[in-house]
Amino acid sequence: MSETAGAGAKCCRGLGRALAWVLGVAAVTAVGVVSWVMADWRAFRDRPIDGLLMPADIVVQPGSGITDLARELTRRGILSQPYYLIWLARWEGKATHIQAGEYELPVGLTPRALLDRLVQGKVKQYSLTLIEGWRYAEVMAALQWAPALEHRLGGLSSAQVMAALGEPEQHPEGRFFPDTYRYQRGITDRSILRRAYHRMAQRLSAEWAGRQDNLPYGSPYDALIMASIIEKETGLASERSAIAGVFVRRLGLGMRLQSDPTVIYGLGTNFDGNLRRADLRADAPYNTYVKTGLPPTPIAMPGGGSLHAALHPAPGDALYFVARGDGSHEFSATLQQHNLAVRRYQLRSRSPARYGDAVAVDGAVR
Repeated sequence: MSETAGAGAKCCRGLGRALAWVLGVAAVTAVGVVSWVMADWRAFRDRPIDGLLMPADIVVQPGSGITDLARELTRRGILSQPYYLIWLARWEGKATHIQAGEYELPVGLTPRALLDRLVQGKVKQYSLTLIEGWRYAEVMAALQWAPALEHRLGGLSSAQVMAALGEPEQHPEGRFFPDTYRYQRGITDRSILRRAYHRMAQRLSAEWAGRQDNLPYGSPYDALIMASIIEKETGLASERSAIAGVFVRRLGLGMRLQSDPTVIYGLGTNFDGNLRRADLRADAPYNTYVKTGLPPTPIAMPGGGSLHAALHPAPGDALYFVARGDGSHEFSATLQQHNLAVRRYQLRSRSPARYGDAVAVDGAVR
C-alpha cells in the first residue's frame, strides 16, 4: 500500500470516528430533548394553564377543532404551548369530541380539565330571574336586556308574541311563571318565554286539581286572575290566604272586589303614583270599585304562593282589609270596624291612603 493510500485510509477512519461521535452526541441530545419535552408535556397536562391570570371565556364555534381552539387560546395569551394541548387531546382521544358552545375558564384550570369540560359540553350558564308581581311589559324588558340571548321577539306586539309561542288569542299578562331560568349563549328569548309559559300552566293546573270545594271560579283562568290580585295586594306570605278569603267571600256575596291594584293596572302609564277618587269612579274594565266580579285578565305574574292562596283561601268572616303602614293589613268583618281601622291606620298619619286621596268608607276594601 502506498503512503498516499495509507494516509487516505487513516483520514477516512478519522472522519468516520468523528461522524460517529457527532451522531452519537446528536442521538444523545435528541433523546435528552425528547425526554425533556415528554416530561414537560406530562407536567403540562395537570398544571394550571399559565396564561389564565383571571377568569376568561372562550367560544368554540360549530365545526371548529382542537387546532383552532389552541390557536385562539394562544392568540389571546392564555396558552403558551398550543401543541401540547393538541397532543394531549389526540393522545386521550378527545380531539374529535369537543362540543361547540361558550365555556368559562376559571383561574387554576388545567389543560386536562379544560378538555374534559369541552368534551362533556359544560357550557357557560346564564340566568334570568322573573320577579313575582311583574307585568308582561317588565318581563319583555328583562328579556331584552338579558345577556347572550338571541332576540327574536323584539318589536313584536303582544299578540304576535303569543302567536310565536304557539298560544294565539291569549292575553299574555300573568301567563309566565316568576322564577330563575338558566340558559346558555345562543338560546332564544322565545325559548325562555315558552319555558316560563309552560311552567305557569303546569303550576296552575296542579293547584287547580287540588283546589278547595265551592270556590267562585268558572275556570283555572279565573283563579289565575285572582292570584295576580293577591300578588299585588301583599308581599307578606302569611297574609295571602287571608286576603284570598276576603276576595272569595266578596265574590260569593256579589260584592265588588274594590282592589286598588286592579285600578292602577287599568290606568297603565297614566298612573302617576296617586290613586284619586275620580279614578275609583271611572267606568273602566279594570276598575273593581265599579265593576262586579273579576277584571278581564290578570294584572301581574303571581308566584306559587299566590296561586295556592287563590285556590285555598283562609276561612273566616272578614270582608275588608286596610294597610297598617308596615306592610301588613288589618282585617275587619263589618264596614263599621273597617272604617275605624281606616281612621286608625291611615287618617291618623295624615296619609289618606296608600295611593293618594282614595279614602273609602262606603264599603271599599281599603
